[in-house]
Amino acid sequence: MTYQNFKNLFIFLTLISMSNIYPMMRALNTAATGMKAQEEHVNTISNNIANSNTTGYKASRTEFEDLMYETIKEPGSRSSADTTYNVGIQLGSGAKLSGTNKIHSQGGIQITNSPYDLMVSGDGFFGVIVGNQILYTRDGSFNVNSQGILQTRKGYPVYPTITLPPNTKSLNISDAGVVQAYLSNQLEPIGLGTIPIFTFVNPKGLKDMGGNLAKQTVASGQPIENIAGDDNAGAIAQGSLETSNVNVMTEMTNLIKAQRSYEMNSKVM
Repeated sequence: MTYQNFKNLFIFLTLISMSNIYPMMRALNTAATGMKAQEEHVNTISNNIANSNTTGYKASRTEFEDLMYETIKEPGSRSSADTTYNVGIQLGSGAKLSGTNKIHSQGGIQITNSPYDLMVSGDGFFGVIVGNQILYTRDGSFNVNSQGILQTRKGYPVYPTITLPPNTKSLNISDAGVVQAYLSNQLEPIGLGTIPIFTFVNPKGLKDMGGNLAKQTVASGQPIENIAGDDNAGAIAQGSLETSNVNVMTEMTNLIKAQRSYEMNSKVM
């Protein structure tokens, strides 16, 4: 075999090899996107399970979308002079995480009988003063500091600021959020203010800040201050807390599905 013939044969075999490698490389990239998507899915599931006992926590749901397609054969293109293809040929390039959607369903009820524990029975959030802004929470496990101010565990005052007198004997908070204190030297209660409930046009657009707090965004819209129990705002239940709405059995099922999908993509690799 001459050198030129050997060279032509080498080029021919190389082209055949490259034609086989390209689809395999595309499959590797597609599988990699699937593994990445399922990894993020597992992270979301693990966060839900970790917060299954977090007061007022709302479970997250991962949502995916497919990536771009390479069109080999256009649907409806000509198959002959007088016929067309009913279906085409499109090769996908994988999937990616498109969003984590909060599920704002009502959690369970935990009776505590503590006068400072509050629960929103329905839609809406408590307002909490953090610095010079108001953040929002479903966690109503409040208490009072040495000055008698109703606040969160981290010391953030409830909006508006509610201050209990030093000689307060008992505290009553109605379904509408009206706060009354019974003093040790008086028969009639005194009013301390009203705790409103904030609602949003799109509560799923709130930004989680950690510490059971959320912040308004352009997506959520402006907060709407309501009297508890009116319109779409939930009523306030004193002496109760809202438990997490995470369904552990559902999360475990989703975890198994995500792990199996990750495993199948890794087999392609």
